[in-house]
Amino acid sequence: MNQSSYKEPLWTRSFLLLIIGNLFIFMSFQMLIPTLPPYFKDMGASPLEVGLVTTLFSIGAIISRPYIGSMLAYKERKMLVVLGAVSLLLITLVYPVTSIIFFLLAMRFVHGIVWGVSTTVNGTAAVDIVPDSRLGEGMGYFGLSMTVGMIIAPSLGIFLYQNAPFPVMIAVSAGLGLLAIGFLSIVSYRTPDAVLKTKKEDVPFSFFASLIEKAAWYPAFITLLATFGYGTVVTFIIIFSEERGLDQIFLFYLCNAIVATLIRPIAGKYFDRHGPKRIIIICSFLTFIAMWILSLATSIVFVVISGIMFGAGFGSLIPTLQSWVLSETPQHRRGAANGMFYSAIDLGIGLSGLVFGIIAQFTETAHLFQLSSIFFLLAAVLTLAEAKLRKEKKQWSNAEALNR
Repeated sequence: MNQSSYKEPLWTRSFLLLIIGNLFIFMSFQMLIPTLPPYFKDMGASPLEVGLVTTLFSIGAIISRPYIGSMLAYKERKMLVVLGAVSLLLITLVYPVTSIIFFLLAMRFVHGIVWGVSTTVNGTAAVDIVPDSRLGEGMGYFGLSMTVGMIIAPSLGIFLYQNAPFPVMIAVSAGLGLLAIGFLSIVSYRTPDAVLKTKKEDVPFSFFASLIEKAAWYPAFITLLATFGYGTVVTFIIIFSEERGLDQIFLFYLCNAIVATLIRPIAGKYFDRHGPKRIIIICSFLTFIAMWILSLATSIVFVVISGIMFGAGFGSLIPTLQSWVLSETPQHRRGAANGMFYSAIDLGIGLSGLVFGIIAQFTETAHLFQLSSIFFLLAAVLTLAEAKLRKEKKQWSNAEALNR
């Protein structure tokens, strides 16, 4: 066989199990995103306390990621992955136990801490398993477990919240979490040699140094912009569907998930051959258009078209951004880089809910989609600017080398 045509195996047993386990983790968690705020409100929470449901969670996740990112520079993966999944399950089971708002908010903060740990560790474990030569393709498939979970689970949670007692929804979420533990427990994890040779005392900890990986801050910033634009969909699509009388809004999520699953492998292979920039620009424009179509929807046809375009755009955008972050990062710093990437997602969605929640008092819900779509255009423009700047620097460096 021609060595140059040889492809390192991607679809190992461990990689498949890790993808399935991560999908169940995201589904278990994402069911709670749109349903906990109204649950807290029903428990007697004030508008400020309802707002803290998202804010405290985001703070917890962002605080925890630098610590776990630092630990991943010297810790083996399996114990951290399984411990994260078990902790998420236990916290989920606590929510129906009490109606004391202060305690529920405290648990929300703890939930954020554990979520920050679990997502960072799982993403890093995936990078360890995926061959470097197929990083874009592999992380694209892994990213689908996150994207599909983010797309499908909120509608499942809303359906259960509206049609069954709250403990039933928690039981379904816990069941998914239990499945995740089962799959993640039997993965054969791979820890890089550089990590195995590193001791805790070899990794001086700095919160801010671990919070931001300098080598990959730019794609993380693009991720923040994209998820800030996406946050309005997570927060307001159900309200929008009620305003427009669109009873089958679940079709947006369904079309989104199907198209994202079909398109993402193609985008992953393109990343490995040509890099992330062009994919990000195209996907950002597709998502921008999808947001406008959704905002103008007066029938389910518009919703389906928007879902298809959103799946093709946003469904590939986030995994590509994660691959870009990791491709810019030294191997021993990928834990910190993954933490920064997921913190960008949490911060983007959390800030979006807060900012557009304030704006929603003064305008129609459809206008929120239109306003937030601008951030996808901004992501595309900044990605293009970075690509041009890097090209100019390379040309300048080559010219300097020739003149010496």
